[in-house]
Amino acid sequence: MHFPHPKSPASFRARRDRNASIRITLHCERGDVRALVKETAGPGFILRDVARPVIRDDEVLIKVRRAGVCGTDVHIYDWDAWAQGRCRPPFTVGHEFAGDVVQVGRLVADVREGDRVTAEGHIVCGRCHLCRTGNAHVCPNTRIIGVDRDGCFADYIAMPASNVWHLDESVSYEIGGIHDPMGNAFHTALVGTELPGKTVLITGCGPIGLFAVGICKAAGASRILASDVNATRLDLALRMGAHDALTPPDAARVVKARTADLGVDVVLEMSGVPSAIHQAFALVRVGGRVQMLGIPAKPMDVDFATEIIFKGITVYGVVGRRMYDTWIQMTQFLRSGQFDPTPVITHRFPLERFDDAIAAIKGGSAGKVVFEIA
Repeated sequence: MHFPHPKSPASFRARRDRNASIRITLHCERGDVRALVKETAGPGFILRDVARPVIRDDEVLIKVRRAGVCGTDVHIYDWDAWAQGRCRPPFTVGHEFAGDVVQVGRLVADVREGDRVTAEGHIVCGRCHLCRTGNAHVCPNTRIIGVDRDGCFADYIAMPASNVWHLDESVSYEIGGIHDPMGNAFHTALVGTELPGKTVLITGCGPIGLFAVGICKAAGASRILASDVNATRLDLALRMGAHDALTPPDAARVVKARTADLGVDVVLEMSGVPSAIHQAFALVRVGGRVQMLGIPAKPMDVDFATEIIFKGITVYGVVGRRMYDTWIQMTQFLRSGQFDPTPVITHRFPLERFDDAIAAIKGGSAGKVVFEIA
């Protein structure tokens, strides 16, 4: 197990978080708590008092300390076509968080008051064919916090105990609060890729793409190329360990130069941009692998014969995090000390400044944005 030096920033954050976990504030006893709510079918959020969540016998109540802001939250804030088709206001938004357990249901045996935790935000049925064959991440009955039920941009959230994930003492609330998007990156980078010694192209350097850069470095990839149109994100990719940070027009030339015209072994497609998807198919080597996390905004044409079949490539679609082998991988990588996601976090806001948080993401200058809730 990796323990930070007593005077290191990681150790300081962990001590600060432990101290915070001890302080159960008087606010905990109030009937009403703050929550960032999607109140109506239209743009924007509202910060208002709501009833404190009431837990079921198999649930726990968590005092939220940190929460990550995601592109999904931006879609809901803007009330775009996806949000209109999926969400049913009113509900509390947010699906990435970490905090302290303050109450447990009577049927809960392995989570206790005072535990420092995060949680898997996809709540699955546990009984369907997919859940029972190790594929719960694609359960057709999934309900997502902050989308299908009340989320974590609030002082408290109720969660099924089965979804709770305990944090190591050396992991801060801030890092705990972004396990959800980190898990997407771990899933994309590690499933089926056998990364040690491989060449990797990452197309799209949003927060998940940036996490993936660091994961590929820690996993032993021999060459990591990161592509994006945003100079700030390319700089962050270099900080996370990319050997080459390049714009899409330069990608073909650089990939050929770095792979002796072969093409990369693996592409992690994080953008959902059609041109980047076509470029992924073009720049992966014959017999290579393309892992697809990015979601195109609308249907797109693919030449399956020339782009996929005759190249003999494997295309893998990524949905969320595998339950719970992805979570085990995250914990083990963080314990190793070889993977540090901290540089990706560029902006921190109190919950009251939610408009500024959304603006930072939409402005393109941010890596990962975090709410400091308590």
